[in-house]
Amino acid sequence: MTATEVSEAAQEIEKLLALHPKGFDLSLDRITRLLAALGNPHERLPPVIHVAGTNGKGSVTAFCRAILEAAGLSVHVHTSPHLVNWHERYRLGVKGGKGALVSDPVLADAVRRVAEANGGEKITVFEILTAVTFLLFAEHPADVAIIEVGLGGRYDATNVIARPAVSVIMPISLDHQAYLGDRVELIAAEKAGIMKRGCPVVIGHQEEESARDVLIATAERLGCPISVYGQDFMAHEEFGRLIFQDENGLADLPLPRLPGRHQYANAAAAIRAVRAAGFDVPEAAIEKGLAGVEWPGRLQRLAGGRLSHFGPPGAEIWIDGGHNPGAGHVIAEAMATFEERDPRPLFLIIGMINTKEPIGYFKAFLDLTEQVFTVPVHGSDAGLDPLALAADAAAAGLEANATSSVAEALGQIAELTDEDPVPPRVLIGGSLYLVGDVLAENGTPPR
Repeated sequence: MTATEVSEAAQEIEKLLALHPKGFDLSLDRITRLLAALGNPHERLPPVIHVAGTNGKGSVTAFCRAILEAAGLSVHVHTSPHLVNWHERYRLGVKGGKGALVSDPVLADAVRRVAEANGGEKITVFEILTAVTFLLFAEHPADVAIIEVGLGGRYDATNVIARPAVSVIMPISLDHQAYLGDRVELIAAEKAGIMKRGCPVVIGHQEEESARDVLIATAERLGCPISVYGQDFMAHEEFGRLIFQDENGLADLPLPRLPGRHQYANAAAAIRAVRAAGFDVPEAAIEKGLAGVEWPGRLQRLAGGRLSHFGPPGAEIWIDGGHNPGAGHVIAEAMATFEERDPRPLFLIIGMINTKEPIGYFKAFLDLTEQVFTVPVHGSDAGLDPLALAADAAAAGLEANATSSVAEALGQIAELTDEDPVPPRVLIGGSLYLVGDVLAENGTPPR
């Protein structure tokens, strides 16, 4: 489905948006009531890999899916938010091959049935969409379901799963402070809410020791078999290969297809999570999964498309939806690695929504970027004004200019670099909503 095709499912969801809140209202009461009306489909799922975290949860979800599919297993996947089409949130597994995004008629039917079961009661759209996840995954057989948390953990609508095969907590940093708290240990406590007594837990790489301590303490209190990155498993690059290590020994693997050194730890967490969930996948499947993994909108290079015509000839254009200070640091590290390999002047095109902390994000790019161009975010009502965002970039020490669109920003970069001998590198990011706008405008939506 393209961004311009009429979607029956999208029409049904738009009806819900007119009736129910689009934002978050963290509680499990409404989703529990709705699931009961549907016959509790969340109790009829295949083994569940439940993933939370501030950053990296989408990447570890993609790695888990790629490894399990390479092993011949059918894998359901729930992620949020979507970039272009609502269907991206629901990938249904296919035995012996890659899963596919849910078809429009199947999704539209599921949305209608869930809305009917809700009976007009107060609920958020995210809770309805989560109930759709459980309904779809219960009605279509698969070997495993990977379910990504929407926000937080403890009171997220996905957290009705009583006995996950494994709970995975990826890196935690400041984000959604209004909902989760203004210190990383408070946010860690909310994310740790997906842990269930006696069920395996995998803790990914944590920059903040205080967050790591909270996660470990919670897992120990609940009697969970626990695996901690840097303690029970780890990964590093050696001679152009990824070396994964745990108590079973070393595995010599290809570097992940997803760019950036931060993906080494994400890949390691996925390998450990798959094993902790009880799937004895062969090393050949891990190799195939790392080499073939896909995750749209996260350090994705735009190869052609309508927008590329506005930019400088030969420019290297990347998009990434990372939107908080922690994400800014790993993206900046990736850009620095690209610079070491292939020196080019770097320009940023950034749009953000008003729940984020822009200055911390921008500071990660000091001494890396020539200039920042700020743009509006059309895919969200909460988009920051480009003038205000440019002021934030300036406060972080960067030269910044506000523009009206990504196309205009690319055109200005083309003018600035017209006589430069080396075409520039451009990063478009700061919001998954912006990345979705870019993919839609470029004519290259995820599939």
